[in-house]
Amino acid sequence: MEVMQDDISVDIPVLIIPEIETWDIDTSSCVDSGQFVDWDKVPDSDQEASTHGEILPTDPKALKRMAREGHWAHNRHLRAQAYTQIIKSIHCRIVTPDASVYKDVADRLFGRRNVSSHPLPEFLDDCVIPTYCLSLHGVSAVKKILICIGNQFPDITCSPALPAVVSLLLHYCNDEAECFEKICRLIACVDTHKCYIDQTFLAYEASCMTFGDLAKKHCQAGHKFIATTSENIAEVYADWLMWIFEDLPFEYAIRVFDVYLIEGYKVLYRIALALLKQYRLFHTAKEAEVSDIKQDLQVFVQNIAQHITVEKLLEKAFSIRLFSHKEIWLLQLANRKALSQRGIAVMQRRQPVQMAVDLLNFSSMIVTAQEMRLVWSWIPERFSLFPPVLLFSTMDHGYSLQRFYSHCEGYEPTILLIKTTDGEVCGAFLSSDWEERKHHSGQVATFFGTGECFVFSVRPEMEKYEWVVAKKPELSKMAAPPSPRCPRSPRLPRSSRLPRSRSPSPGSPRLSPSPSLSSSPLSSSPGSHGISNYLMVPVVGAAERLSPFLSVRHFQLPSKTASMFMSGSHEGIIIGGGGGQALNIDADLLNGRTESCETFDNPPLCRENFQVQLIEVWGFQNS
Repeated sequence: MEVMQDDISVDIPVLIIPEIETWDIDTSSCVDSGQFVDWDKVPDSDQEASTHGEILPTDPKALKRMAREGHWAHNRHLRAQAYTQIIKSIHCRIVTPDASVYKDVADRLFGRRNVSSHPLPEFLDDCVIPTYCLSLHGVSAVKKILICIGNQFPDITCSPALPAVVSLLLHYCNDEAECFEKICRLIACVDTHKCYIDQTFLAYEASCMTFGDLAKKHCQAGHKFIATTSENIAEVYADWLMWIFEDLPFEYAIRVFDVYLIEGYKVLYRIALALLKQYRLFHTAKEAEVSDIKQDLQVFVQNIAQHITVEKLLEKAFSIRLFSHKEIWLLQLANRKALSQRGIAVMQRRQPVQMAVDLLNFSSMIVTAQEMRLVWSWIPERFSLFPPVLLFSTMDHGYSLQRFYSHCEGYEPTILLIKTTDGEVCGAFLSSDWEERKHHSGQVATFFGTGECFVFSVRPEMEKYEWVVAKKPELSKMAAPPSPRCPRSPRLPRSSRLPRSRSPSPGSPRLSPSPSLSSSPLSSSPGSHGISNYLMVPVVGAAERLSPFLSVRHFQLPSKTASMFMSGSHEGIIIGGGGGQALNIDADLLNGRTESCETFDNPPLCRENFQVQLIEVWGFQNS
């Protein structure tokens, strides 16, 4: 439908309702939920007799355990009862639309008669409404509920998962008004660090980036497969939520939904990671080439029952040791901040991650453009939005540690690349500014950085070695926090804490606030001003900043050597520590050593004692 006003053409999305669909307002209350269901489509396991006498516990931990174990998976009445109890316990805004609001809004919008069309809310543009086991009457009810949600929540501009959430919930509701009220509570949730439904394009795009970050950490084989198979990793990961809320069969999606209502968004990351892991295993056994990985993944998830049972899928998902809700929340905030700074806030295509590395114009004396693209696929999503810029090269600036520091200060994060005289190539992703080394004077070198640091080898084999606690979060609960000082190294003494007070280097663009290892708040020099190019986390108040993602202060580490990320002094630079050093380059930038270390749990990245042929440091161009 096209509306003409003041000679301006405006497109309004229109919902065409077949004659078979009725738009009467249904506020009846059934003896049991199921009036919207096509029972011929429902799996037999979901139609078993109800146990009306069972009383569910009120303890959230007990409910969480029951949901994970599928306690109400074969009992419609008990599942409906559980959904009601769980959703009622969600902390919401003071004013949240309820069932009575739905009756008023629906009466005003639809009346008591059949209609042939009605404008759709914008967030339904390009969205598929999964019908699962709903009847035509149920599908009509879903559309009505979504239109009323659009009426009551005009700020929702993008919400790909919302249609599926409404459809799943309606299977276990007595009437439309009840379903509407429950959905509104999910939308209006104000629980700290807990979210159910993305409501803007920025939030959804940030969730896609967050999933990409988690895939790099928890499903490295799957991520590497996608990176080497697809021209656009971001486009593949943009579908991660649809794997769950569009492609999974009903009997799988509803079991995920059971846990999702209790645990929130975090469980969706778990399930998507488990699906990606299973997909990689499938192709490892199949050994077949994939021409369209997006479509191939979609078909795989749609036919997931051929590969793994729902119980086994959930078991694999919950065996993945993710970080806390708070850490994932911090990562989500950092990704949203980066998208905003990149100018991506409304519906638009994000630049492919690998395209940040221009194959035609990229030039390095150490790695090829294809090798750099793979390295780029390892780094956190929010930084991979930006193209690489060469900060330092021994070819251009000479073998001088002082020049190394002067050209790298003011930039974070950075990528260090080293080529040995034997032709081997290795390096590190370093999350913090090398200027941090100045904050402690004296003979003791300071370790700084965050858990996003990692080391890698490029030749002869491409491998990434990340922070040991990132790979195994359970290690952070094994011991008390580390002591302030670490044992001395034969070459460079070290400590594990760094107080924070810093200012940007004049004329040097800073790409993110420096991570903190101490409990003191981040601060800036009173004299520092100019354009802020922070890509980490936003300021939440004048007196404090949010702590960076994977800041060591968030963890109780198993040893004081588990957080030795990066260190620099007049004697050289060190990356990684504890039982050895992942990389140690001397002050002349000519001789180096690589060993296994506790921080990254890595093998030597090349020959243990090596001579440097070339060093390059790459930053991120914040344009």
